[in-house]
Amino acid sequence: MTELFTFTLTVFTGFFAVMNPIANTPIFMGLVEEKDKLTKRKIAKTSTITAFIIVTSFVVLGKYIFELFGLTIPAFKITGGILIFYVGFEMLMSQKSKVHNAENKDDSTDIAISPLAIPILAGPGTIVTAMNFTTNASFVHMGIIIATFALIIFFTYLAFIFSDIIIDRLGQNLIEVIGKIMGLILAIIGTGMITEGIKLSFN
Repeated sequence: MTELFTFTLTVFTGFFAVMNPIANTPIFMGLVEEKDKLTKRKIAKTSTITAFIIVTSFVVLGKYIFELFGLTIPAFKITGGILIFYVGFEMLMSQKSKVHNAENKDDSTDIAISPLAIPILAGPGTIVTAMNFTTNASFVHMGIIIATFALIIFFTYLAFIFSDIIIDRLGQNLIEVIGKIMGLILAIIGTGMITEGIKLSFN
């Protein structure tokens, strides 16, 4: 029971750090600032559901993807760790991640799918984090991963819906501080993945 609780807490921390619902709120506001309230809700719902489907697919099919492309767990952990560390480092430096965020605000595209669902919510960092947790995971662990991600997605949906209130109450400065803390957590997670991958390679 203790092992499952620790695993759940680790998964929650990892997903929360890489997705960061609070820090993504200003991005959502910037993309939908000219939309009416009903449209904003529709975009928030579509983007979060789409992101959930994408990441869940990788959680369920992750092992088959490994087999299909001949990927090894050590190589994945090292490469994924570098990517996660890079995203966290950019967040620490107060830079918009080139692999996690998108600057495209073209109204001609469906912003709920792109860039909100992909790559802001279900970007490379989120997918790598999900697949890292699924390596050698049992069905119970996979259920925990999916349930935890669903909870994070729900938090993200609420953050989008109440984005006006969140930004007014917290302020941009506090949101940036939270982003830096999440960046530090991500960098630590990335370093841990790299270390674990190296250990597995030379075991």
